[in-house]
Amino acid sequence: SLPAKLINGGIAGLIGVTCVFPIDLAKTRLQNQQNGQRMYTSMSDCLVKTIRSEGYFGMYRGAAVNLTLVTPEKAIKLAANDFFRHHLSKDGKKLTLLREMLAGCGAGTCQVIVTTPMEMLKIQLQDAGRIAAQKKLMAAQAQLSSSSAVGAAKPAVETRTTAMQITRELLRSKGIAGLYKGLGATLLRDVPFSIVYFPLFANLNKLGQKDPNVKAPFYVSFLSGCVAGSTAAVAVNPCDVIKTRLQSLQRGVNEDTYSGILDCTRKIWQKEGPMAFLKGAYCRALVIAPLFGIAQVVYFIGIAEFLLDMLPKHRA
Repeated sequence: SLPAKLINGGIAGLIGVTCVFPIDLAKTRLQNQQNGQRMYTSMSDCLVKTIRSEGYFGMYRGAAVNLTLVTPEKAIKLAANDFFRHHLSKDGKKLTLLREMLAGCGAGTCQVIVTTPMEMLKIQLQDAGRIAAQKKLMAAQAQLSSSSAVGAAKPAVETRTTAMQITRELLRSKGIAGLYKGLGATLLRDVPFSIVYFPLFANLNKLGQKDPNVKAPFYVSFLSGCVAGSTAAVAVNPCDVIKTRLQSLQRGVNEDTYSGILDCTRKIWQKEGPMAFLKGAYCRALVIAPLFGIAQVVYFIGIAEFLLDMLPKHRA
């Protein structure tokens, strides 16, 4: 049933995000730093420096936004894919690869309704620590160089903003369109991701089915979700880098600003080289693999069906 699909998708998203959010934070910070302003050399370096400067919970900056919106986002994605697969199938026959890709395309298109504002807010909160650390470093260097001067300026203290403050400011200044900045780049990332992910997962999962009418074992669904998720994540990472840069409202010192997808692509290619489009790719693979592995296990086990079945008994 649709309610069961929505609940399953929501539970899957909550569990998955909680497990992998620190890696996602490292991915955002690595993708946003530009040449000449590198604060972190790798994922582990980013996480260690984040803990030192912001504490353990600094790794979960922006998690509240993700945990709030990931339930509808995952629910829409998984339920929409099932909906399109059902309507594209003819008399219950096996879907062709093209139809599987079309179903994934439909799912990816539907999910951006929630994904774009979620990513927009999450990126501001995740990257705030990097920008603050960069400003402190620049201020400290300036202070050292002018240590002989009287009354040298002290490093500025970071003022933490919340998702609600960012939302109110965007709605006040730009209206609802402010929350959908980077919509085109989000579509560029999520539609190809779903086109690759869902058919790949479905076909990998079928390999573990002994009978077409029996579900594959949970470990097969988990491994299929991990492999399909990491493959699709790396494939669309260039689009994710562009999306992250476009959705960042604040920039570090001497960092570029972008007017659109083409301008962002051109500047990254010219100033940072083609390898810049793979920034954070391994982080993204590490995030997406368990996230979708867990999501598919929860979805295919059907926790919601169990909960919904228990309700009438409990009432009785």
